[in-house]
Amino acid sequence: MTGDDHVLARDLAGQAGQRLLELRAQGGDPDVLRKAGDRLSHEFLTAALAGQRPGDVVLSEEGADNPARLGARRVWIVDPLDGTREFGEPGRSDWAVHVALWEKGDVSGPGDLTAGAVALPAQGTVLSTAEPPPPLPEDVASDRIRIVVSRSRPPSFVRNISGLINAELVPLGSAGAKVAAVICGEVDAYVHGGGFYEWDTAAPVAVARAAGLHASRIDGSALAYNQADLLMPDILVCRPALAGTLLRAIREVTHAP
Repeated sequence: MTGDDHVLARDLAGQAGQRLLELRAQGGDPDVLRKAGDRLSHEFLTAALAGQRPGDVVLSEEGADNPARLGARRVWIVDPLDGTREFGEPGRSDWAVHVALWEKGDVSGPGDLTAGAVALPAQGTVLSTAEPPPPLPEDVASDRIRIVVSRSRPPSFVRNISGLINAELVPLGSAGAKVAAVICGEVDAYVHGGGFYEWDTAAPVAVARAAGLHASRIDGSALAYNQADLLMPDILVCRPALAGTLLRAIREVTHAP
């Protein structure tokens, strides 16, 4: 990987986001708009990556899974429109474009995320590993830990955590918007269980790590990408100082050993 990969991820996420803003401004039926947004961004990103990184494999939510990625050295993991539901709702800004690069370090190594960008077009923001956000202060800004959760399907164990440690739950749209809220210090943590896919979290996790945040499974184990099974069961992204508290609370409410 070179610095150009960081810049490419940032630029492509931003350019896809601009195209989505222009499409959204045209209005129309929300369901038609959502489908058109998914297709427009997917076609732009896959064509741009094919042109600028022709030797790399692309894994996109909107494309067929190419089994060649499992033997590839470099795989771009993209979510052309994360938060499709919110994209179709006028006035909502919690939708995103994700572009991440996974690389295999050596023949025997497992590989990991090395670059990424999350564009929040309706907020006029692109967070990326090209210019990592500065680390957050260690202390929590408010008296209560603020945990961002899914608008539509917050897991019950997170509600149990909030009761255990007196946390405040903040509903928000896309996974990219949720992790961005942690990166920017608007909330303290993002906890989710119940499953999603690699493209939902790859770019947000790459940027969160670059910003010095903790990112793991809810049992504290490492997040793994470019796996044969693309389903990801759960995630925790938070300020490093809170990781121990949250992991202990998760173990208690889920009765994990």
